[in-house]
Amino acid sequence: MPRSLSPKKIYAVRSLKQFCQPLASILPRTPRLESRCNRPLQMEFEDQLNALIYFHLEEHTSGRHLIQTLNEDDYARENIAPPQGIQKSSFFEAMRERGLEQFMFVFQELQKKACTLLPRKFPELGQLVAIDGSLIDAVLSMHWADYRDGVKKAKTHIGFDINHSIPQKIFLTDGNSGERPFVDQILKPGQTGIMDRGYQCHQNFDRWQTDEKHFVCRIKAKTKRTCLENYPVPSGSIVFYDAKVLLGQPGINQTKQPLRLVGYQVGGIRYWVATDRFDLTAEQIAQIYKLRWDIEKFFAWWKRHLRVYHLISRTQHGLMIQILSGLITYLLLAIYCHEQYGERVTIKRVRELRNKILNETRAAESEHLGSADQNLRQTQNLYASP
Repeated sequence: MPRSLSPKKIYAVRSLKQFCQPLASILPRTPRLESRCNRPLQMEFEDQLNALIYFHLEEHTSGRHLIQTLNEDDYARENIAPPQGIQKSSFFEAMRERGLEQFMFVFQELQKKACTLLPRKFPELGQLVAIDGSLIDAVLSMHWADYRDGVKKAKTHIGFDINHSIPQKIFLTDGNSGERPFVDQILKPGQTGIMDRGYQCHQNFDRWQTDEKHFVCRIKAKTKRTCLENYPVPSGSIVFYDAKVLLGQPGINQTKQPLRLVGYQVGGIRYWVATDRFDLTAEQIAQIYKLRWDIEKFFAWWKRHLRVYHLISRTQHGLMIQILSGLITYLLLAIYCHEQYGERVTIKRVRELRNKILNETRAAESEHLGSADQNLRQTQNLYASP
């Protein structure tokens, strides 16, 4: 039978059990991972997920580093690795060929659970989703990761739930793939996508309005605009322009549906933001676009502290599994930090969790060894009796 992610062999580590608790109701519903031959799997899905969460949580630097830990560290060998241990070939084969459906299912279900547990930060602004792409340095043998001559890169396209401060959707492509097409796949009707200038497309602005998908998108300052109606701007506000407009050159690329254009200035920089949200004030539109920075902070934190982009696999399948396991780890951290401390994810709390796991492991190991010594002494006394 597959093991759950909570340790249940020699060392009962309470903090790790608390951390993984949200998965308890998801794993039984996860599609079963089947062997492709008559031989049983050396690594069940739960073992693969367990190992990769451990990889991110403990900041391992490579797949080889992880495998060495699983084979040599007492706690990892007894509680994280498969019962019969794991060989390097079996681990990397699993990364290349198996588990993608299961990892995607766990990520999607855990994301839904996090949305029900975490508080909404800006309910008055609606469902906000920041959308952006992030490049991943690849190696030349990753032929699928086209970027330019002599350079290979992959790209993640992520929708980030601003209200709950968690990732919502993820797609992986080569580094040359455009980012605009993924807006339609990330954004749901009723949600508001927050995007930078790279997503400006007047045809998309029209289609999103038809599909009832809202947007707040920065546009180029020199974009041609035809003003249909000016709105008053409060004195002393950062906002200097607010109007209903048509964007683009008439007869060439002009929007067919009118939208709202808000101009505001912060730190000497002028921002022009196009949106279909007429229900909010201009200051709220400016606030929404400033919240786009949250996805940039997420990318930076996620890469730096969870080792998400330290390549374990060079296939697109394997890299997607690695990224999904990093997102799952982040979601678990978000739930853990909220339930234990009422806070967002910080590296301070992550380090604190790592230290708790280490201290509890040492204490449990000491208790286990002490019990073994006591049993040995009792046995020796028994044989020493006249």
